[in-house]
Amino acid sequence: MINYVLNQINTPTDIRQLELSELPALCNELREFLLDSVSQSGGHLSASLGTVELTVALHYAFNTPDDKLVWDVGHQAYIHKILTGRREKLSGIRKKGGISGFPKREESHYDAFGTGHSSTSISAALGMALAAKYQGRDQESIAVIGDGAMTAGMAYEALNHAGDLEADMLVILNDNDMSISPNVGALSKYLTRLLSGQFYSRIRESGKKLLSSTPSVKRFTQKSEEHVKGMVMPGTMFEEMGFRYYGPIDGHDVVELVNIMENLKQQKGPRFLHVVTKKGKGYAPAEDDPCVYHGVSPFHLDKGIVAAPKLATNTPTYTQVFSQWLCDMAEQDDRLVAITPAMCEGSGLVAFSKQYPERYYDVAIAEQHAVTLAAGMACDGCKPVVAIYSTFLQRAYDQLVHDVAIQNLPVVFAIDRAGLVGADGSTHSGNYDLSYMRCVPNMVIMAPADENECRQMLYTAFQYDGPSAVRYPRGKGVGVLPERRMQALEIGKSAQLLQGNNIALLMFGSLRKECEVAATVLGATLINMRFVKPLDENMILQLSQQHLLLVTVEDNAIQGGAGSAVNEFIMKSVSDVAVLNLGLPDEYIAHAEREDQLEESGLSAEQIVKQVNGYDGGRFSVNMLTPIPSSSFSS
Repeated sequence: MINYVLNQINTPTDIRQLELSELPALCNELREFLLDSVSQSGGHLSASLGTVELTVALHYAFNTPDDKLVWDVGHQAYIHKILTGRREKLSGIRKKGGISGFPKREESHYDAFGTGHSSTSISAALGMALAAKYQGRDQESIAVIGDGAMTAGMAYEALNHAGDLEADMLVILNDNDMSISPNVGALSKYLTRLLSGQFYSRIRESGKKLLSSTPSVKRFTQKSEEHVKGMVMPGTMFEEMGFRYYGPIDGHDVVELVNIMENLKQQKGPRFLHVVTKKGKGYAPAEDDPCVYHGVSPFHLDKGIVAAPKLATNTPTYTQVFSQWLCDMAEQDDRLVAITPAMCEGSGLVAFSKQYPERYYDVAIAEQHAVTLAAGMACDGCKPVVAIYSTFLQRAYDQLVHDVAIQNLPVVFAIDRAGLVGADGSTHSGNYDLSYMRCVPNMVIMAPADENECRQMLYTAFQYDGPSAVRYPRGKGVGVLPERRMQALEIGKSAQLLQGNNIALLMFGSLRKECEVAATVLGATLINMRFVKPLDENMILQLSQQHLLLVTVEDNAIQGGAGSAVNEFIMKSVSDVAVLNLGLPDEYIAHAEREDQLEESGLSAEQIVKQVNGYDGGRFSVNMLTPIPSSSFSS
């Protein structure tokens, strides 16, 4: 494949040297390059296939990076990365040392804002528009929002504020599933070009001035204009919020996109452009099933994604354990309802949604609403299970505290993607949930060490008459097949896995494999703590009397985490045992394989042993601990 046009492009400045007639060829080459690269490296595919023409038009019509471009959600921005000097780096996307899968300010000055989470672009672009106004800079501030991001309340809060301020900004809705309107055609295109052009604007502004002295006539004319437009295009809502609405238009006609954007550049104030695209555009398998091709591992372009054969010996992922438990529990108890903020597939709710559609609620990207909805249902006899990623629960913290915990309502939080998540990097890592939940009264917090324990903890949480959380990692565990029978655990009770001398490892959560290896090498006692809140204080007190050093291990931030809870109890109990806290450091861990992230964070088996061997703390001599050669860690 020879990229005749793409090979000329290193920055958006190069794009702007092309003739308008050359842009369709550039788009075709970009789509082929993206498919070739992502099929080999893996990454987000469907959304970026749908934004090829839109991205080219934006960089052609606007003077980036002086004009600010904010992508939302950021996984739509692969073409943007290719066009802004990172084409040769795309093969290393989401890998250790490679570029991020999302826009990242420290990665490129073309990335105006980091957007790993959704629905933030309008707020950010509004902030940039206001900053430019205050500093006297002539700058376009552009928010490209799509792929479901318009389903979150934050987007409408920003629209409401921007319209009220009459801010000089452009919001582009990338409507890639026709959720608002499929009205794309010659009439719509003609109307949009007309409404975005100078003639219409002059007529409208002249009419305003002419009628300004006659308020009643002016109001009548404005309302008539809005309602006539509302009959032929779906922009009335945005107009009512203070935006000039243009669209919908075909998001795969790059020439038309440029023409309209050139017109919009001449306008001032809040403008809203509705662009309809097709997710997965240009690759039939992705068009047919954009969800499957949303985030992909390497695959063969000709064959597409081929499902791996299911082996009888395969152990399930934690998400699959939750999925099976949810269906089993729903069969036993008709009070169970499941709620998710737009993460049906990711959180393992597909089977439940099909078996129990009347008890399944996908609230879209609205985490705050999801939690308060659960609280309301719990008030009236339901037993809600909120299936949510750790990183997204952060967005509903006030609701967790105010609406659930203060009222001591029986809501189960099934928290997926806890701890490090590999290629998705720092924006999606669930590193803080133990810290931000542990301080909340009434909460019971559990962290399973294996797949079976996850199932039993979910059952325990469901039986508990109050707010509870079970947090589990992405992917598979140590291979302990879940038992069909469900049995509630004793709240706050730990379990001993290994007996040793001098040192005790207190393990919280999913690092069982690493802790078992480290404890064996160190000759240490190993305790599966199970509960972060309430702690098994009797066990900790017993360990502190029988050991010289307690080592807490967790895949959560050290600050305020499970280890901090142990420290607090030790101080309160006036024990003189030394404590070493191991967990995620006070920094953001970049995207890489999870094993590399654990090594970097000091949580691999070898790093755990190394830190214990290097610890003194003024309590005892480190030579009491026997260094072990690295060959002991070979699998």
